[in-house]
Amino acid sequence: MKPARCLILACGNTLRGDDGIGPFLAAWAQERFQSQPEIRVIARQQWTPELAEEISRAESVLFIDCSIEAAPGSIALSPLTPVPPEQGLATHHLGAAELLALAKEFYESLPRTALQLTIGAGSLELGEEFSDPVTAALPRARILLEEAVLRVVAGQPGPSPDRST
Repeated sequence: MKPARCLILACGNTLRGDDGIGPFLAAWAQERFQSQPEIRVIARQQWTPELAEEISRAESVLFIDCSIEAAPGSIALSPLTPVPPEQGLATHHLGAAELLALAKEFYESLPRTALQLTIGAGSLELGEEFSDPVTAALPRARILLEEAVLRVVAGQPGPSPDRST
């Protein structure tokens, strides 16, 4: 398989309310960019170490996830740098920055651009519905996602740090 110009990696549980925002936006991106083979979309319930190989081969990577630390419905698009896992290699779940570090460590390669799009979660209760703040944030999140993908595919730099709405 040819390496992606832009790899979109989404994470989240579609049965835990706002935690499903990553897979939801990944499905939207898959449909939006279906005619562009240089864009690859992967959605998982959790990010695991085997994704490091995909990341190492991509020109750019865009991680999508909810944030329990941000205000509900807030959106942040930020550059991302590698951060090694703190206490050994976790095999259950890794964050985006830790996956970048694994790509560098195991494959001696990093994408030219790494970005993370997060949406603040309002509810992680059992269910498939998004909270009102996350539902209201969806149009803006789609716009930021589309702009970021088109920018990195065109070889333009990502956003300045901590571009939040």
